Amino acid sequence: MRQKVIIVMLALVAILLARNLYAISMLPDEMRQGQIFRIIYFHVPAAAAAMTGSAVALVASVLFLVTKKFQYDALAVAVTEVGLAFLAVNLVTGSIWAHVIWGVWWAWDPRLTSALICWILYAGYMILRQALEEPTQRATFAAVYSIFAFTDVPIVYFSIRWWRTIHPQPVFFSKEGYFPPDWSRALAINMVAMFLLYAVLTMIRLRQEQTQREIDYLRRTVHAI
Repeated sequence: MRQKVIIVMLALVAILLARNLYAISMLPDEMRQGQIFRIIYFHVPAAAAAMTGSAVALVASVLFLVTKKFQYDALAVAVTEVGLAFLAVNLVTGSIWAHVIWGVWWAWDPRLTSALICWILYAGYMILRQALEEPTQRATFAAVYSIFAFTDVPIVYFSIRWWRTIHPQPVFFSKEGYFPPDWSRALAINMVAMFLLYAVLTMIRLRQEQTQREIDYLRRTVHAI
């Protein structure tokens, strides 16, 4: 049943992305930024999905510490690993945009720097898990670390409001900016597609994690005998 759901969701993601790629290509260039402005339709959804995944990992980590149920630990690691990939997409697309608009691949802007720190923190979460073998200890330490790592997520979000920054202010779905309805609609559809893709990849990774845990349990049982 789960495999069928994954296949259906992947098909829906493919349809939405293909449809939206065409729709985005038909939109007019932005007056100041030209064609490179279209990268925002992937840059913003990737960031939104990654930050949402961080929130899910936070909740799952807290639930593990409260209940000691390992399914929450499995969810936390699955959603974090996928989130790392999406945040990497956000950083890479942002760098491409910066190279065209700012003339540099990277600037130590508060938004960029805090996002990079966020990626490093969650990469550290994955490294920490690899360093610990005992399941309960690994899950406990990882849960505490995940809660700590999440403290950077609000900093990433509010950095452009708290500090002076060269990063553009939010324009889609905000009171400060306005774009034609077609542009906002294209972003909303791509947002749905990216969130669905995030969900599918998390489901696949969660199944892999559960299978690996079953194998590890059988291995420990055999060694105990």
